Amino acid sequence: MSARVLIVEDEMLVAMELQSILEDLGYETVGMAPDLETARKHFDDDLDLALVDLNLRDGLTGPEIGATLGARGVTVLFVTANPRQLGSGIAGAVGVITKPTDEKMVKNAVEYALSVRVGNTPTPPPCVRMLG
Repeated sequence: MSARVLIVEDEMLVAMELQSILEDLGYETVGMAPDLETARKHFDDDLDLALVDLNLRDGLTGPEIGATLGARGVTVLFVTANPRQLGSGIAGAVGVITKPTDEKMVKNAVEYALSVRVGNTPTPPPCVRMLG
């Protein structure tokens, strides 16, 4: 079964690029959310991973979305141009990758996050900055 991924990103072209990369890699994209209100609609979905930007259409709501999803057992990988805004980290988050991304970076980061999700302890790829 392929992983089910939620994309939380307010820049539609970035979200569509992430979706294209994920689907090319065989993952299922369950939705794209540009803000907290839209993301809330997916909080009860069966998700494996969420790629979450920090600054969304409604402001700096990505950390709240990541924390809520993490508390619900979803593995969270932040994708942002401003990783310093994240601070010391959020429960459920396995790391952060910095925009702009490319296909190799997304592939390596997602594979790492999903490996951590199933209990493995792989070395993070260079593109993933650990939180905490």
